[in-house]
Amino acid sequence: MTDNPTDTATCAVPTAPLKNRLYCMVYEAMLLFGVVFIAGWLFSTLLQQRHALALRHAQQVWQFIVLGVYFGWFWTHGGQTLAMKTWRVRVVTRAGEALSWPRALLRYLLAWLWFLPGLVLAWWLEARGSMLLLLPMLNAVLWALTSRLDPDRQFLHDRIAGTRLVLGAAAKDPLEGKPISDQSNPQT
Repeated sequence: MTDNPTDTATCAVPTAPLKNRLYCMVYEAMLLFGVVFIAGWLFSTLLQQRHALALRHAQQVWQFIVLGVYFGWFWTHGGQTLAMKTWRVRVVTRAGEALSWPRALLRYLLAWLWFLPGLVLAWWLEARGSMLLLLPMLNAVLWALTSRLDPDRQFLHDRIAGTRLVLGAAAKDPLEGKPISDQSNPQT
């Protein structure tokens, strides 16, 4: 590891497994469909948008802001979105503390590096058809592989933002109210 005291303070909290983080991202994408739909509906209704391409850039900025507020609020209030709770993933600072709004905003902006370079490359190359999907997907795969280079197995944007994705609290059995253990341990 490192000699940085903030890194050693969080060694007791295990890093969330890569598969949990990736499953969480897929689930989050499905949940975000509803958030984006409602935000788009509000924008279109309040501004009386009559054509899908009218005010297109303003709507993109609006959606960007709505998503930033969505993630920022959940990350600063408990460190978990619904998808993160489902897959037992929590975002914390390197010291294991809750995120502040500036740190959550930085993490949100850096998380766009999962897709933005691939989208810019597709635009620059004037990609058509399947290349429009392939380049951002290749970008996302390469970005995910950055976790293999990190000693703590964190993604690059988390390392830069000073955040960590850790294993969250165990889910509780709704019938017994006891934590559900990953292992069959009678003492838990």
